[in-house]
Amino acid sequence: MSTDLTALLVGAAVLVAATLAVAVVLLVRLVRARRDLRRAGLPVERQWVFWAAVGYLVLPADLLPDPVFLDDIGVLVLALRSMRSASDGPSAPRGR
Repeated sequence: MSTDLTALLVGAAVLVAATLAVAVVLLVRLVRARRDLRRAGLPVERQWVFWAAVGYLVLPADLLPDPVFLDDIGVLVLALRSMRSASDGPSAPRGR
């Protein structure tokens, strides 16, 4: 195998590993945000957003098939923003 091909494969593997790590970190943040909302006593009206984001990340079929998890990361970020905006609603308790 040539050194160029080896370097390309190593670079691709590093890129895939880095994006997977970002997706896992975002998934953990999403789970923590949901848990914090429930602990705070806020009704989680957008539970479907949480489960849809987790399902999209776990399902093997993507809407945009790619070797990198960019679409999964986008779905997780949108779910985080949606859940955070639910916590900023009028019924949310203000910080001390």
